[in-house]
Amino acid sequence: MPRGGTTLPQPPLLSGEPAEDVPEFRAEAAEDIPADLERLLRPLFRSAGPDGGVAVVVIRGDERTVACRGHSDRSGRHPVRADTRFELGSVTKTFTGLLLAEMAARGEVRYDDPIDRYLPANAVPGYPHERPITLLHLATHTSGLPRLPVGLLPAAAPRWYTRPYATFGPTHLLDALSRTPVRGTPGTQVRYSNLGSGLLGLLLANAAGQRYDDLLAARICGPLGLVDTSSGPGREDVSGYRRGRWVPSFRLPALPGASALRSTADDLLRYLQAHLSLDAVLLPGRADAPALRTALGEVRRPRVGRLRGGTRLCLGWNQWGPGGGPGGVGADGDDGAAVGAVGVPVEGAGAEGEGAEELVFQAGSTRGFSAFVGFSPQAQVGLAVLVGAGTGVRALRGRGIVRGAYETLRTLAGAAAAEG
Repeated sequence: MPRGGTTLPQPPLLSGEPAEDVPEFRAEAAEDIPADLERLLRPLFRSAGPDGGVAVVVIRGDERTVACRGHSDRSGRHPVRADTRFELGSVTKTFTGLLLAEMAARGEVRYDDPIDRYLPANAVPGYPHERPITLLHLATHTSGLPRLPVGLLPAAAPRWYTRPYATFGPTHLLDALSRTPVRGTPGTQVRYSNLGSGLLGLLLANAAGQRYDDLLAARICGPLGLVDTSSGPGREDVSGYRRGRWVPSFRLPALPGASALRSTADDLLRYLQAHLSLDAVLLPGRADAPALRTALGEVRRPRVGRLRGGTRLCLGWNQWGPGGGPGGVGADGDDGAAVGAVGVPVEGAGAEGEGAEELVFQAGSTRGFSAFVGFSPQAQVGLAVLVGAGTGVRALRGRGIVRGAYETLRTLAGAAAAEG
C-alpha cells in the first residue's frame, strides 16, 4: 500500500530488409493448420476470449506455422494478421540481453563493467562500491535494485487509467537513481527488477551514443529483418482492453529496454529462427555479422542457477532445468511480480543445465496483453504466443496463458525428441 493509506489498483505491468525466410504456413483458419498442431494450439486460441486476438508462431524442424485468430479491436472489422503488432512486455528483456551480448562481442562493453562508467556521477545509486553493480547484474536481476524506480508510482497515480508511466522520462530516472536503495550485495541474490533491466538498455545506449530504439534497430532488428519491432507506433497495433474498457498503448520512455517493445508474429518467427540456428541469420556482406552470431549463442548460456524449479537465468531469458517448470524470474508473465529467490552465479560456459530437456523462454504482460516466446535448441522447436484481451475478458494477468504456452512448448520439444 502506498504511503498515506490510499489503495491503488494493480499497477500496469512492466512487459533493414526482411530476411527471406517466409513461413511455410500462414494459417487464418483452423483447417489450414496441420491437424495435430491445431489440437495442441486450441487452448491458446481461446485464451483471449471470443472478441480478443491471438497470433501463434510454431517452428518444428523445417516446418513453419503462423496462425492468427480474432480481431485487433472491438469493432470486429480488423482481423489479426501475421503483421499485426502486439505489446511484448518483458519479452523486451530478451532483446536488451541480446543487445548487451552483441556489444560485448564487439568489445564495446564488458559484462563486468560497473554501471558507474555509463552514468553521470550524480546519478549513481548508493551501494557497496567494493562490489559494484555491473551490466551482467542488471541483465540477471542480481543488482539489488528495486522493482521500479523511486517516484514512479506517485507520478503515475493521476494518470492511472490512461498512460500512467508516459511522463516519466530518462531525466526523471537519472534524478531518482541517486535516491535508489540497493538491497544486499550485488551478485548475491535474485530480485526481479524492471528498473535494472530498463537501466541496462539506457546504459547500452549511453555507451553507443544512440537512443535505445535506434541502437536496437541498427544492431538487432535491422540485421535480423525485424521490420515491425520497436517501442514506437507501427502500422497496425492491437487495441488493449481491461475489464471491458479500452486501454491506451503502453508507454515507458524511461525504461524502454524493460517492457516497451511491440512486435508481430512474422518478426518473432524470424527472431526464433535466429536463436535456433545461427546459420539461419542471413547477414550478407555485413562486417558485424560475427558479433551478432556470437551474441545469439551467448544469450542462452545460464548465468545464474538454483532458482525454484531448477530454472536458470540467462541474458534476458529463463532456462528450464530438469525436474522443474516455468518458475524463473518473470516466468509467469506477471511483469509486476517481485520474485525473491536465492541465486548462485554459474561459472564457465554454462554446460550445467544444458541437455536434451533444455527449454529457453520468456514471458511478459502489459495491460490487456500477454506474450510468450520460447525455444529448444536441441529439439529445434520454437513457439511464440501473442494475445490481446477481448472486451469480455475481465483481465489478462498472463499466468494461465503463459503456463499453457510453456506446456505447449514442452510438448512440442518432447514430440520432436521422440521422433528423433
